[in-house]
Amino acid sequence: MIPHNNKLSPIVIRKFRIEDYDTLIALWDKAKLIYKPRGRDRRDNIERELNGHNAIFFVAERNGTLIGSIFGTHDGRKGWINRLAVDPAHQRQGIAARLVREVEDRLYERGIGIIACLVEDWNSISLQVFEKLGYTRHQDIIYFTKRKYPDI
Repeated sequence: MIPHNNKLSPIVIRKFRIEDYDTLIALWDKAKLIYKPRGRDRRDNIERELNGHNAIFFVAERNGTLIGSIFGTHDGRKGWINRLAVDPAHQRQGIAARLVREVEDRLYERGIGIIACLVEDWNSISLQVFEKLGYTRHQDIIYFTKRKYPDI
């Protein structure tokens, strides 16, 4: 656990546990994070990922209440940041930056030198967060997906 002092009360960044799943989903709803509950964000899919060697999943807590999340993964050469969310009542307090730094540090420790994230163009808050944290926006990249099922 990584405590951090704040005027309100300490924020603790810790590893995500599958027991946090229902609270995590409630946080994502509060933060209006779009997720796939019947696909990649289904409990068993997250648990499988969590038990693998590429998952770096953290949550932020204040007074035992989950107020932030971030999922980091890697493919051995590039790291990815996913599912960054902070409860709207706790935004603009540096929580997102702390969560991103935790994942970055863990990826760097694993020898991953490139970290990327995908942000929808309508999500101006996330675009600002990642630009402020030193990420470069690439307007010249076209993102492709191929989905076995539309809801995954």
